[in-house]
Amino acid sequence: MEGVMSVSDQQTLVSSFLEIAVGQTADTARQFLQATGWKLEEAIQLFYVGNEAGIMAEGAPLPTENIDQLAEQASGVNENVALPGVNENVEQFADDEVRAPMPVIRDVLYDDMSLYGAPRARFSQQGSVIAFRNFEEEMKHPGVWESDQGATSSANAVQDNLASLYRPPFKLLFQGSFEKAKSAASVQDKWLLVNLQSTKEFSSHMLNRDTWANEAVSQTIITNFIFWQTYDDTTEGKKVCTYYKLESMPVVLLIDPITGQKMRSWNGMVHPDRLLEDLLLFFDSGPRDHHVTLSNKRPRETAQPQKTKDASVADETNEEDEEVQRALAASMEGMKETSGTISKDKDEIITKKEEETSSIKMPTYLPLPEEPKGDRNLLCRVGVRLPDGRRVQRNFLRVDPIQLLWSFCYSQLKEAEARPFHLTQAIPGASKNLEYDCQSTFEESGLANSMVSVTWE
Repeated sequence: MEGVMSVSDQQTLVSSFLEIAVGQTADTARQFLQATGWKLEEAIQLFYVGNEAGIMAEGAPLPTENIDQLAEQASGVNENVALPGVNENVEQFADDEVRAPMPVIRDVLYDDMSLYGAPRARFSQQGSVIAFRNFEEEMKHPGVWESDQGATSSANAVQDNLASLYRPPFKLLFQGSFEKAKSAASVQDKWLLVNLQSTKEFSSHMLNRDTWANEAVSQTIITNFIFWQTYDDTTEGKKVCTYYKLESMPVVLLIDPITGQKMRSWNGMVHPDRLLEDLLLFFDSGPRDHHVTLSNKRPRETAQPQKTKDASVADETNEEDEEVQRALAASMEGMKETSGTISKDKDEIITKKEEETSSIKMPTYLPLPEEPKGDRNLLCRVGVRLPDGRRVQRNFLRVDPIQLLWSFCYSQLKEAEARPFHLTQAIPGASKNLEYDCQSTFEESGLANSMVSVTWE
C-alpha cells in the first residue's frame, strides 16, 4: 500500500494520527503507520498498546524493534474489538465535536508563608523549585552557602561558588523581628541599620557581595550598629515599606531606635567607601546623646507679666528719660577711669598667651611612609574627622605603630606646627582618649577599621 499511496495521502494519515495521539511527532506517527501498512485504526491501536505497556514515552520516537514487537502482539487482537477511547476519539474528530471546557476554579493555594513560620522557596538555575528555603536554618548553619568540596561536576562547582559569593551577611544580621531589633538597639544605645532587599533586583546581591562583605564595613557595623535585613515581600518587609513609604529596592535605612525616625537612607547599590563616609556623623554619639543635645538646643520661653496699654506707655517714657540721663553720666565717668586700664589689660593678656605657648612642648612625630597597598588581610583603614569638619581616610599596615596616626593628622593640619592636638576614638555613648606614648600596633589597639576624631587642646 505504501508504494501505491501518494505522498499527499500519507501526509493526511499522519495528520489524522497526530490529531488523535496528541503530543506526538510526525516521525512517530509515520513509524506506526508504516508498521501497520498505513492503516490508521491499526496504527492507533498499536500506539495505545505501547502506552499501556509503558514502552512509549511522550514525545520520544519509538525504536523500530519495539514497533515490530507491538505489531506482533496487536496482530492477535480482534479487529472488531473496540479499544476504550480510540473509536470514540475517531468519531468525535469525524463529527468535529469538541468537548465542553473544564470549569474555571479559583482558590488560594497558599497564603503568605511568613505568617505561619514557613520558610521561603528559592529556585535553582534550571528553573525548578528547590523545596522551601529556611532562613533560620541558614543562619544557624551558614556553611550551606560555602563551596562544596565534593561537587561531582563543574556545573555544581560553579553553582556552589556563586552561592558562596552572594550569601547574606549572617554574622552581621540580627535575628528577630523589626520591633525586636529596635528594642535591642535602644537598649545597647546603637543606631539601627536596616537593609530591605528584593529578589527581583540584582543590586541586592551586589550589596551582599561587595558592601556587607567588606571588612571595614562589617567591623564598623558590629561595633556601632544593629543590622537587620529582610525582603520587601515578607510581612515584616511590607510593614517597613508602608511605614517609611519606600518604593524602590534595595534600600538601606539608618533609624533612630528610640523614636523610629529615619535619619538617613540610601537607594540601590551603595559602595563601601561612600557608606562609611556617610556613617561618620553617627560614630561619635549614640541615640541617647543625640536626644540630649537636641533637648539642650531648644530655647526656653519665659513668661512675662502683661500691662495695660496706658500704664505701659507712661512707664516706658519715664524709664527712657531716666536711662538716658544715667547713661550719659556713667559714660563720662567711665571714659576717665577706663582709659588708663585698657592698655594694661591688653598687655597682660598678650604676655599670658605668649607664656602658655612657650611652655607647651610640641612632640616630635615619626616620619610618615607612603600609603601601603596590596593584600587586604595585611591592611587596615582608619577614618579621621578633622577639627574643621573634613573627613579623610588612609590605609595602614596592621603591624604599624599607632604613632603613625599622629603623623598623618599632623600632615593634614597646617596649625599643628604651633598648636597641640589629641585624638579620641569614636565609640557610641562614650569616647576613648588615645595616648601618643602607647607602644602598640593598629591591630593590638583596636584602631583597625575604626573612626578617630581630632580636637585641639
